[in-house]
Amino acid sequence: MDENIGSMMGQVSRLLRRSFDARARGIGVTRPQWQVLTLLVRNRGINQGGLAELLEVEPITLGRMIDRLQDAKLVERRADPADRRAWRLFMTDKGLDLLEQLKPLAREAYEEALDGVSADERTMVMDVLERMRTNLSRRQPADIGENT
Repeated sequence: MDENIGSMMGQVSRLLRRSFDARARGIGVTRPQWQVLTLLVRNRGINQGGLAELLEVEPITLGRMIDRLQDAKLVERRADPADRRAWRLFMTDKGLDLLEQLKPLAREAYEEALDGVSADERTMVMDVLERMRTNLSRRQPADIGENT
């Protein structure tokens, strides 16, 4: 089977996650946990439904993950002032400290992946990926279905 850019990106992404997972396991963090924590830092105060959408998981699945993270005092739920039924999610100081411990592990995984790749090549790859992301973000999935 011929390689294509999509399958190559998928394989590299999977291997990078595996490399990071092996490092993160040493401090007791699972992939779903670090994904939730990372997204919460970027999306402070997001509701559970919005976070489930970003993670591409069912809200009930995320609810269980948040329960465990809250039990570990890494995340807290706060009532949404605009909707009594909804909860907003926030990192705790303990959760932020844990993410600080994960950052050097992520850098190690990236450096392993980028070994032998020059600074210019790294910049070029990021530029190409940015353009691809922009191209694919322009159209909504419904728009794509209309053309088939």
